[in-house]
Amino acid sequence: MRKVAIIGSGPSGCFTAQGILKARPDWTVDVYDTLPVPYGLVRYGVAADHQGTKAITRQFERVFERQGARFFGNVTLGRDVTLEALRAAYDAVVLATGLSGDRDHGLGRAEGVIGAGELTRALYDHPDSGRLPDVRGDVIVLGNGNVAVDVLRLLAKTEAELQDSDLGAEASAWLAAQPIDSLTILGRSPATAARFDPVMIRELGKLRGVRIRVADLPEAEGDRLIEALAGLDGLATGSRPVTFRFGCRPVEIDTDAAGRIRTLRVEGPQGSEVLACDTLITAIGFCCDGSLGRDHLMATAEDPESGRIAAGLYAVGWFRRGPRGTIPENRAESLAIAQRIVEDVEAAAPRAGAGAGILPAGHQIVDWTGWKRLDAHELAAAIAGRCRTKITTRAEMLTLCREKEDAR
Repeated sequence: MRKVAIIGSGPSGCFTAQGILKARPDWTVDVYDTLPVPYGLVRYGVAADHQGTKAITRQFERVFERQGARFFGNVTLGRDVTLEALRAAYDAVVLATGLSGDRDHGLGRAEGVIGAGELTRALYDHPDSGRLPDVRGDVIVLGNGNVAVDVLRLLAKTEAELQDSDLGAEASAWLAAQPIDSLTILGRSPATAARFDPVMIRELGKLRGVRIRVADLPEAEGDRLIEALAGLDGLATGSRPVTFRFGCRPVEIDTDAAGRIRTLRVEGPQGSEVLACDTLITAIGFCCDGSLGRDHLMATAEDPESGRIAAGLYAVGWFRRGPRGTIPENRAESLAIAQRIVEDVEAAAPRAGAGAGILPAGHQIVDWTGWKRLDAHELAAAIAGRCRTKITTRAEMLTLCREKEDAR
């Protein structure tokens, strides 16, 4: 029997497992994750108020419960097992760990300058996140993509508008307490080159308590995004100003005596401008966090377009191509790479590796049953107005995953 290890249980990892097992249901497919819980980006990256998008996890459940993939949570590559050991133990290893570092904005460090990844991990209760930052005053979100829109939307929403999300009690209280005077979403590109999903732009039209202005907008008949942005311009449901600016290149930040940002200078359609800015949130993309040597692996890959790094080693999703693409695009790519893996593995001699048997004895591994215990607990513990209450520390996750097992 052939054996495949997939490192990362986010969308790309789950779709790859789905594709391999659909083609070869008799193979062993083991999905590893550094966290005790599955789903990666869906759990900790998709916005808390986008439960429709998060429903993709029902499809992923079937990969483990019907197709036979095995989940190994709380296993960190490089700490609990090496890549070399995995490659020796499996016919193929797939790297699907994504990208978690915020891309450098090049403006220097200052208090009040926050990466969108750093912020959203804290908002969505990632166990490795830091504390929620101080967001105040005139807030500028730098970016022309959907992450920037997510941040803007959550900061603009009232408590009532977060109904049925999975935003935790601490994050909910934090959002309500932030003294935000205005919100500006600032793009370096012209509006015609922005990468917003028009559906997400139209969603902003449902916000309560805002006054939206869209500046620097060209005429572009038939362009769905421009039409969606134009439809927002002039919306007034309240007093908080929300502004879209395009074609503005950030040049430098200025700070006060305490080292906190106070202004952002940009070059834009009106020439050089100095914008009031008490908080700058950068949503300009993600990069490798330095683990796994991703950049070197992809730079030296045999065939990066097909996902093949070397014989028996593959990459999918953001790890392969960088931080772009929607979940449906990840699905199409992952299924194509799954087919390539099946063809390569069948053409190679079988390996007599031990598969998951190489994991260190005594290490607490979270299997699918353990995850379902934790999942049931989070759903049952949901506070009023929320669909679940996430456990926020690894230690408590591990305790709950093994709770009933220990009670036997």
